[in-house]
Amino acid sequence: MLDLALAAGFAVFAWWFSTGLVLLLDGLPRRSFRWSLLVSSLIALAALFGIAETAARTDATGAYVAFVCALLVWGWVELSFLTGWITGPRKTAAPPGVRGWPRFVMAVQAILWHELAILAAGVTVLALTWQAANPVAAWTFVVLWALRTSAKLNLFFGVRNLSEEFLPPHLAYLQSFFRRRAMNAFFPLSVAAACWALAQVALAAQGADAVLRLSLTLAGTMLALAIVEHLLLVLPFRSTALWRWALAKHDEKLQHAR
Repeated sequence: MLDLALAAGFAVFAWWFSTGLVLLLDGLPRRSFRWSLLVSSLIALAALFGIAETAARTDATGAYVAFVCALLVWGWVELSFLTGWITGPRKTAAPPGVRGWPRFVMAVQAILWHELAILAAGVTVLALTWQAANPVAAWTFVVLWALRTSAKLNLFFGVRNLSEEFLPPHLAYLQSFFRRRAMNAFFPLSVAAACWALAQVALAAQGADAVLRLSLTLAGTMLALAIVEHLLLVLPFRSTALWRWALAKHDEKLQHAR
């Protein structure tokens, strides 16, 4: 059990630190973006190579390396979005009063290229691990993909905590597609589906060998963290407190923008 506890702890730290690092880089002056994007792109390419190299490995090291590589690819996707490099064809806020389907279409237009980038990255990861002995990278990326899409939909439909602090000034127009409300009808369905998936992961781990249990623990921990992130959308607690060290530069940018 100690190895599983260590795997869960490692996944939590990797999630917390990688998220903070992306936020920290995004808070730097915009002139630094080209360099951070260049470096992150090279790292993402190396991570894809790592995923391919570990796809056939069935040991614990292979599982850990594949997990980290999936996070690095995801980090590139997030950084390219937050820096404004890959967003969507719409760069302006929704007009006041627009609702329903027109508002949804505008929201999709604002993040369309970003969603296509996620799709391309996800298809690449799945292709590199298709029917492979080590599917950890694919599991990790799919969990991040599915639950982040769910979070975006919940922000669109309306939740209590919008976490606007995560958005840099050059993406402030995206706030017009968020809605603040106590709860929306999609939220309990999305959390219930995620909890069901986590239960299936736990059941699959019970009869698995040591390496497979480790692999399921890494992916399952990410799923559990995503559920916690969803709950923080409606609970009276701001998730930004977890990354205050990384958001200091964002606060400085906001002060200068005012």
